[in-house]
Amino acid sequence: MSEMKIVFDLETVALPFDSLDESQQEYIVRGTTTEEERERKINEMALSPLTARIVCIGLKVMRKSQENEWETRREIAYVQLAGVQNDIQQETQSEVVLPSGAILKYMDEQSMLIKFWEILDTSKDAELISFNGRGFDAPFLMLRSALYRIRPSRNLMDGTRFNYAKHIDLIDELTYYTPSSTGATKRYNFDFYTRAFGIPSPKADGVHGGMVGELFAEERMQDIAEYCLRDVRATWELYCIWRDYLSFKK
Repeated sequence: MSEMKIVFDLETVALPFDSLDESQQEYIVRGTTTEEERERKINEMALSPLTARIVCIGLKVMRKSQENEWETRREIAYVQLAGVQNDIQQETQSEVVLPSGAILKYMDEQSMLIKFWEILDTSKDAELISFNGRGFDAPFLMLRSALYRIRPSRNLMDGTRFNYAKHIDLIDELTYYTPSSTGATKRYNFDFYTRAFGIPSPKADGVHGGMVGELFAEERMQDIAEYCLRDVRATWELYCIWRDYLSFKK
């Protein structure tokens, strides 16, 4: 069987604050004394799987050919439609081919998670590629799945902080597992790394992660999907640079 790698990335939005019960709302804003502090705490809800949901999962499946070249076998974004009014559209337009050739598929969050774990289950030997996947995407996927009573097909948090298999988290590799606020192993955001290494930034088209909640509210799901897939492609390009010039793994 040929070697396979799966690059993945998530986009998330906060659950409606009013959907939480009173004790949860109180916990989130506890200790705030100004409206600005309260809004900041509410905005941070998008970062936790207990207070946010996944609205897009972007995947790029790479397989090594007989000529020993990496080929894109599949590039896909699973996207959740915003708003109940889109139920009919979801049924009639469940799949769209994007200008890049990637596939966009509309489905609810639970179905997205099931599809993700199915792909990993049918590609058990595939190595995962991410940027901060161990710090965000992986635990988010695991915990959101548990909330739906879905058992993951792979433990994405297996191993230890410094030693884990079948997953290349580029933030760990580029900071040599010792991220700091200053110095040679200073941790930067993804946009900074792409620009530093000469890779087209996913933000180049004017969309960034902080806009996903707004785009979701405006039901601009294709924009979210395309941004997520730009992240995925840039992650693969950054991985290739790391692999060719910095990796000494065998």
